[in-house]
Amino acid sequence: MKKICVYSGSNMGVRPEYSEITRQLGDVLVKNNIELVYGGSKTGLMGQIANEMLKNNGRVTGVMPTGLFPDAVINDHLTQLIRVKDMHERKRTMADLSDGFIAIPGGVGTFEELFEVLSWAQLGIHKKPIGVLNISNYFDSFINLVQNIVAEGFMNPSNTQLLLVSQEPNELINEMLNYAPPILGNKWHDLDTVSA
Repeated sequence: MKKICVYSGSNMGVRPEYSEITRQLGDVLVKNNIELVYGGSKTGLMGQIANEMLKNNGRVTGVMPTGLFPDAVINDHLTQLIRVKDMHERKRTMADLSDGFIAIPGGVGTFEELFEVLSWAQLGIHKKPIGVLNISNYFDSFINLVQNIVAEGFMNPSNTQLLLVSQEPNELINEMLNYAPPILGNKWHDLDTVSA
């Protein structure tokens, strides 16, 4: 695993643990010689992880849509900045560059990115590990939502194995390094009940 895409907030959040553990994740990535791929901002938790890694000689690639955000938010100390035309190209580029994905606390955009790579994994578009760093139980409601999706019959229970969840950066990276894609049940698990 050479590159991990981290989805995160462009704001800091209200808890100091968000920033503290985000920086710890950056340190763990550097120690494992894993490059960060992220959205390219210098603000919020996005900026925290990038700057922590750059400070420790880690490699950081940012992917930023042209003209969508003010230049003032772009991190100008990156190892590489890739400019793309829009958000769709940004997400596809980040996914193509990366060997795995981690979501840390963030807003609607973070959840959208997390759901997209989870959906892609469920469809077999990729077989890369998807980690959730559950800092201060931030993702508990997301985990409950996924469990409810299964309970209500809209997701095969085996697909929950696509998510690796931990509250500790080192543990999460170790799980991702040792990840083997699970054998999934049929995405359309009630297909046999549908008449031709």
